[in-house]
Amino acid sequence: MSYDLERYQENGIATPIPVIGNAQAADICARVQAFRASGDSRADLALQASPHLLFPWLYALATGSRVLDAVEQILGPDLLIWSSQFFIKDPGDGGFVSWHQDSTYWGLEPLTIASAWIALAPSTPESGCMQVAPGSHNLDQLPHKDTFAPGNLLSRGQEIAVDISGMETLDVVLQPGEMSLHHVALVHGSQANRSTWSRIGFVVRYIPTSVRQLGGRTRATLVRGEDRYNHFQLTEPPVGELTDQSWAIAMDAKARMAAILMQSAAQKSRYASHHLAPATDSEG
Repeated sequence: MSYDLERYQENGIATPIPVIGNAQAADICARVQAFRASGDSRADLALQASPHLLFPWLYALATGSRVLDAVEQILGPDLLIWSSQFFIKDPGDGGFVSWHQDSTYWGLEPLTIASAWIALAPSTPESGCMQVAPGSHNLDQLPHKDTFAPGNLLSRGQEIAVDISGMETLDVVLQPGEMSLHHVALVHGSQANRSTWSRIGFVVRYIPTSVRQLGGRTRATLVRGEDRYNHFQLTEPPVGELTDQSWAIAMDAKARMAAILMQSAAQKSRYASHHLAPATDSEG
């Protein structure tokens, strides 16, 4: 089922949007899998902690013209990347995402924020594709509870604390090279991967430069237009793959964001990308 960009404000979701070809998607997927299998002790963290700041080829994917043209249609001409991460489910690993709204802990306002979910492998009901409740972004902020449940891919295992069984839901089916865009307050989640392939999605969070960060000063990268607000510490694109400088910047970005996302949490996140660490004054 197709949800057009023209009806994004009504539905809170636009999908599917072709952004790269099959060959490019396969190449990027192979690079990600090779890095995961490389034995590099930083691999899991690197793929969770804004990897567009670490790999020029992921920065290029996040700033491709088809991606940014679609985002601009929703958010306007002055665009920042706030963060990115991979959501990977290997066959039978049990990973899932509980029903939630991203707006719960991000500390951004106003909520003119869109997440791009770029498929690098088939994302289907069998492989645990994202599920959404179209139109649910028009609800108030719903109460959530932290579960820290094993297998939950979210930082706090957060889930909506009210009954949503009456909501209409949609399976966001994407083929490699296709993208969906969803609103920060849209109710969404996903089930475990029951397929024989790894479901690999690259998620990039875009904000207009007018958005503000509450509770701290985080990093962002200007990718289109101009920034007249200075609400974020602007970060330059990576100049090489996994350089010492880009690693320091990505870890600083991670620490600043974790301090906001994990504020008031009753326990430490299961994921290193959301562990607190002192922020640095690294520029870039």
